[in-house]
Amino acid sequence: MVVVGGVPRAGQLKSSGERLSDRVAVGVLTQAFPPGLVDEVLAETGRVQQRNRLLPARLVVYFVLAMCLFSGQSYEEVARLLTAGLQGARRWRASWVVPSTAAIWKARSRLGVAPLRQLFARVCRPVAAPDTQGAFYHRWRLTAIDGTTFDLPDTKANVEAFGRPPRSGRGEQNVGYPQIRMVGLVECGTHAVFDAAMGALRTGEQTLARAVLSSLRTGMLLLADRGFYSVDLWCKAAATGADLLWRVRKDVVLPVVEQLRDGSYLTEIFDRSDIHHTRRGVPVRAVEYTIAGHEGVYRLITTILDPDEAPAAELAELYAQRWEFESTLDEIKTHLGGSHLVLRSQHPDGAEQELYGFLLVHHAIRHLMHRAALQGDHDPDRISFTRSLRVARRQVTDQAAFSPRQTRPRGQSHPR
Repeated sequence: MVVVGGVPRAGQLKSSGERLSDRVAVGVLTQAFPPGLVDEVLAETGRVQQRNRLLPARLVVYFVLAMCLFSGQSYEEVARLLTAGLQGARRWRASWVVPSTAAIWKARSRLGVAPLRQLFARVCRPVAAPDTQGAFYHRWRLTAIDGTTFDLPDTKANVEAFGRPPRSGRGEQNVGYPQIRMVGLVECGTHAVFDAAMGALRTGEQTLARAVLSSLRTGMLLLADRGFYSVDLWCKAAATGADLLWRVRKDVVLPVVEQLRDGSYLTEIFDRSDIHHTRRGVPVRAVEYTIAGHEGVYRLITTILDPDEAPAAELAELYAQRWEFESTLDEIKTHLGGSHLVLRSQHPDGAEQELYGFLLVHHAIRHLMHRAALQGDHDPDRISFTRSLRVARRQVTDQAAFSPRQTRPRGQSHPR
């Protein structure tokens, strides 16, 4: 048993008055998602428009991103904010009229979710460099997996596709907003979301987790809460080459195979279907510890079997890094999305498209914050996300230095 002091939730210690975020005053959208890359994604997903439109596909991609950057603004206002700097700088040869809400809605429907999903897959990766402060534990890049839900407009289509939260037992017919479930992987040191899977509320977190495990790599250490524990999921995650540090429930039987000098012990985990342990168990190392001021014993299991590589006390303290996922969600839901975020999309494809938009914009801001941290030799957590977001919003008209017209892919003629 290891006893550790009061482990703070990650993100509690923030520097006040930090001004490094002013360095992210760069075109956050076009720098992170260059027009050429957007055109490639549109071609790959078959969304290249066949005729000239007021809202060509490339511009609609940037509109979805701007819609998430300026969450809470109307469609027309987002379009004005995105394009205001273009005509004043005479970057367009022809005049452009801000389209109506109906026209923007139809353009988003034509675009669909595939380009945003593909753009996320192309761009969103772990961003920490070897010298990034707070991103590594020894040779491991710290990552975390967790799940959450996002509220959606109360429409028949959203309810049928995603479902509502369970009833409270008081007889209410309609309880809360319909919700979409998401499970994601986050790089703890930078808060960069580098994979995500979405589904209906009835889809369990362990099911969605299987869809993101392919993004794990050797040299990562994945932290997970007890809700993700199953022997099958553990084995699939470990098969990626990543190391694991997961909390397990108190009812999981962990027989002591060998007591280790640091207070941890080697044990085995067995599938629930193997009640009598007729098959070989999966070898793991267990760490049990208490936290000052908290009741109960915390139990972790890890694939790192050698206590010299990762002592029990260090792993117990390291597990608090899992809360960086919660801090990431707070940045997306509260700061980027606004208080009491409800996605604006009335239809399921639009909801997924919008959620990918939020993840992309958050990743773009976090990537630029990381670059600023490296230049100043600071921990990325010591840069204010709120201040960085304000800077990015102020710069949006200056960074809109692209034509609304989509460029032709190499080797192709202009679409007619």
